[in-house]
Amino acid sequence: MADDPYKVLGVARDASAEQIRAAYRKLAKTHHPDLNPGNKKAEEAFKALNTAYDLLGDQDKRAKFDRGELDAAGNERAPQFHPGAGGFGGGGFEDMFANIFEQRARGPARGQDERYLANVSFLEAVNGGTKRIDLPSGQSLDVKIPPGASSGDVLRLRAKGAPGRNGGPAGDALIELQVQPHRFFRREGRAIHLDLPVSLKEAVLGGKVTVPTPSGDVVMTLKPHTEGGTELRLRGKGVPAHGHHHVGDLLVKLVVKIGPVDEALEAFLKGWAQADFHPREKL
Repeated sequence: MADDPYKVLGVARDASAEQIRAAYRKLAKTHHPDLNPGNKKAEEAFKALNTAYDLLGDQDKRAKFDRGELDAAGNERAPQFHPGAGGFGGGGFEDMFANIFEQRARGPARGQDERYLANVSFLEAVNGGTKRIDLPSGQSLDVKIPPGASSGDVLRLRAKGAPGRNGGPAGDALIELQVQPHRFFRREGRAIHLDLPVSLKEAVLGGKVTVPTPSGDVVMTLKPHTEGGTELRLRGKGVPAHGHHHVGDLLVKLVVKIGPVDEALEAFLKGWAQADFHPREKL
């Protein structure tokens, strides 16, 4: 028997939809099977969280549960009969049989939707692709990641959820994406930011430098005397927009690196008088 979904998620019965969602995401990250390999308790806790959130994360199901029409597993409750003066409350045997036939007449029922978290890499989210997700049940699903996906996006896989009842259709699998950070790319909306190290020689003399982008390396030309901190824009090398052909830009900030000790450079600088240049005069 499933536990009370409010207790499973640790929220009050009057919690808002946002509070329920935040509680689910926090606990799901803690108990996710990928972070607890071989841990049966974590696996069971993760299943319970999905069941609870499937119920409380759906406004209609939550209302039915609060009215007692659904149990903690999301199943429709059988009619409740209470003994009265005539043996049964209400209309006695006639009402009892009417309710039984009504239950049978409902026929097939759709299975529950099941929710899962899927970790995807930064580049998978930007470029899109297909990722195989291993579920706690042991089943594997191939999930198509759309280009430009973000953390919190939910992908729906039709008929990959819980099986239906009485021959009804299966529910859907709802896959919530968690995009992992990249070691040097940073995303802001559809723009991607990159701090690009360049040598002192490249900054002073200019030249061609190789720049990594999510779709592969490109060559960019630096003008001579380019200052450190200069931001250059590579158009169309950022994040695609959902449902559109427009792609964001890659913003490249130059970071000048002096590199290993060079005695010739030190000797040159010691004898170099740059009298008219005061880099901190505006501070």
